[in-house]
Amino acid sequence: MLRSIKPRLRTRLKAASVTKQRGRLHSSTWAIGAPLGLLVALVLLPLLTVLASWLQWDAASAQVLSQLWQTVLPQYALTSLWLCLGVGVGVVALGLVTAVLVAVFEFPGRRWLEWALLLPLAMPAYVLAYAYTDFLQFSGPAQVWLRSQFGLQGRVLPEVRSLGGAIALLSLALYPYVYLLARAALAERAAHLMEAARLLGAPLQRQLREVALPLARPAVVAGTALALMETLADFGVVSYFGLQTFSTGIYKAWLSHDNRAAAAQLATVLLVMVLLLVRLEQHARRRLRYASASARAGAAASGPHRLRGAAAWGATAACALPVVLGFVLPIVIMLRPVLAYGFDGLATSGDDAYLTPARFAQWALNSVQLAGGTAVLAVVLAVALAHWGRHLPGAFTRGLNAVAGLGYAMPGIVVVVGLMLPVAWLQQRWPDTGVGYWMTATVLGLVWAYLVRFLAVALNSVQAGYQRLSPSLDEASRMLGVGAAATLWRVHLPLLHRSLAAAALLVFVDVMKELPATLVLRPFNNDTLAVVAYQLAKDERLAEAALPCLALVAVGLVPVVMLSRTLRAKGAGR
Repeated sequence: MLRSIKPRLRTRLKAASVTKQRGRLHSSTWAIGAPLGLLVALVLLPLLTVLASWLQWDAASAQVLSQLWQTVLPQYALTSLWLCLGVGVGVVALGLVTAVLVAVFEFPGRRWLEWALLLPLAMPAYVLAYAYTDFLQFSGPAQVWLRSQFGLQGRVLPEVRSLGGAIALLSLALYPYVYLLARAALAERAAHLMEAARLLGAPLQRQLREVALPLARPAVVAGTALALMETLADFGVVSYFGLQTFSTGIYKAWLSHDNRAAAAQLATVLLVMVLLLVRLEQHARRRLRYASASARAGAAASGPHRLRGAAAWGATAACALPVVLGFVLPIVIMLRPVLAYGFDGLATSGDDAYLTPARFAQWALNSVQLAGGTAVLAVVLAVALAHWGRHLPGAFTRGLNAVAGLGYAMPGIVVVVGLMLPVAWLQQRWPDTGVGYWMTATVLGLVWAYLVRFLAVALNSVQAGYQRLSPSLDEASRMLGVGAAATLWRVHLPLLHRSLAAAALLVFVDVMKELPATLVLRPFNNDTLAVVAYQLAKDERLAEAALPCLALVAVGLVPVVMLSRTLRAKGAGR
């Protein structure tokens, strides 16, 4: 009889233990999930606000939309469409050609061009626009030299401040998205599969057409989608060139015409376009899986196809051209006035001087403080979300982490509209609360906008670090009686220090380069390097704009150098 009772007793004790554990997990879920859920809701508030603006549809909103359709909306849509089509063709042409050459062939300079092709990532697109405008405008060095050498009159080169100029410069700044993903896809399997095709009698052109390009197709689609997201979100280039796109239209509707309904509706249209690109990019990334399982031994045995003679030097020139045009030449253009006049010659003195050494130092300090503070907050929130998702896995935590990453898809000008709409409503409803003051006269609104945009950058880096930690570490901590918070502090954080540093660095650089949100939400007399560069370039003081532009490029070089070192280490490992 005792033998029959013991199994029942064990079953009941086990069931009671499982029920007790579920209760603890349920209470932990609410105790930890509620604050994090609130923080994620604050991050998503701009997105929800922009979408909710359509819930207040009335006759006035219909009239505003009708006026937009009859006046500026077709022009915004047409310009944005042509811009995206041109940039899409440009980044595919530059990124795919260079990726195929570097991953499949061997030619002079391939080793250093492999990482040098990433350098344009450090160059903000609006910095490219300022540099080439200074160099190619009617009174610029290029046209002055051509007129003097060949006796020409009038304009010699096409106008750089045009739709074609914007397409060319954005393509030079954004092609590394396609290059990086396509190169990673080709480096895994292209070499040994092309060798197998060669052994079967396929000529080189057929190997490229039927082996290399199909392998790179999902990566090209994903990289192009990322580039087009950045194109739609761009404000610096299109505003400086005077192009009528959705980004400039939202800025004008909100600040110039004080029409919140028009700004919200334009922001919604832009947001829908960006979300469609996000969906396309996610679909393409899922298709990348078939190109990721590589036979490294075969790839190492076959090696890249060696080019000789004119073909080899042609490949070198094709890979060097984007680097020269997208990084080297702009640096030379911006260094020219600095070397000619020196810092003292550009930074004038006097009571009414704008660019002074003291002010430049203050702008740099403002930029570093905003970027550093946002980076710390983003990393702390990303660690909390990632750790909670690891400690209490489930549909709710996965959904919360996925939703927290949506902000990166929102252009900066859309984030501004999404933040200012509820602030304006609260300020109008309860004017004594001072909500408008705290959001516009302090850095609170600006840091909030930065977190909305760049939390996903930190979260992706932290989650990638967590994926490298074995679950057995958590199990060992639990067996030793260590709680989740102590495990995070004593086990996870020491092992995640590289991922945390990378996350903080990426957020820091993104905040330093962010222009539209900073331009609208910055407190009075609290300019940053990006804002100062934009204002100087807008006032046609391009020589003075070179100083803050060079500082931004120097900061952006740090993560690019880290990324290139990682790629070289992986290449050496193969």
